[in-house]
Amino acid sequence: MLDELKQEYDKLQNKYGAKDLDAIYNGGCTDNPDICFVFMNPTGRNIASNKNWKGIKSPWLGTKNIWDLFYLLDLLDKDIYYKIKEMKPNDWTEKFAEEVYDDVKKHKYFITNLGKCTQIDARELSNSIYKKYLHLLKKEINIINPKVIILFGNQVSSIVLDEKISVSQVRKKCYLKKINKTMYKFYSVYYPVGNGRFNIDKSIEDIKWIINKELEKNYQHNT
Repeated sequence: MLDELKQEYDKLQNKYGAKDLDAIYNGGCTDNPDICFVFMNPTGRNIASNKNWKGIKSPWLGTKNIWDLFYLLDLLDKDIYYKIKEMKPNDWTEKFAEEVYDDVKKHKYFITNLGKCTQIDARELSNSIYKKYLHLLKKEINIINPKVIILFGNQVSSIVLDEKISVSQVRKKCYLKKINKTMYKFYSVYYPVGNGRFNIDKSIEDIKWIINKELEKNYQHNT
């Protein structure tokens, strides 16, 4: 069913994204994952946005920093993480991308962006563009049915929760929101990459707390 949304994402890419790049969709566990992570929008740094890429079009392929977060949360195997850290962006293959997301599936989480329109760089998108994707994100959530949804950053949180959100003021606060008759749990956490890199420790702290509270798991990272 997620595949049926790709046509809509491609249309919106043509309207709001870079014309020479492809939309990036989502990836990971699609059957009642423990967590659905919702980021902002992809950039051309994702190797899968290249029109010659024939593999999965999932978030963060060909990048390094975000995988620090998942590794430190014990949501990524050590061998996969080390391979990612050693690779240059162009070293990524379609097969390795599958390996990474097989590991994501194994750890029972799903990665997506609110906006699927790939930009050349990390330019700011307006609320109005993100809102064009909101109904599609809600469809994604209904299809995969996650136990918990984690929203990264003020802008994504404000649009999805439909109220002005400042992450610093709502840390570890659960928002209950109904989507198509099903109630879901949402949390807002600091954006952990790019300009938000200095907040990654706070992101990790809050996500570990959410995992322990909502999923009754005690994650202890092994180095």
